[in-house]
Amino acid sequence: MTEFPILNALIFSGLGILVFVVAAAIVARLAPFDLWKQIVEERNVAVAILAAAVILGLCWIIAATMH
Repeated sequence: MTEFPILNALIFSGLGILVFVVAAAIVARLAPFDLWKQIVEERNVAVAILAAAVILGLCWIIAATMH
């Protein structure tokens, strides 16, 4: 990358966030139900916990890949 560590950190952070947003959108589309409706409107705690676990898993995979 560059010889400036702070710039490298910003580039990799931005890239990681972009990859995460795309992956989270794909997971939300592939779910057999509407995540937003289940979590917000119907207050389904089980779906919220499942979505949080999937999001954390995605974050760990992306962080390990970029490390």
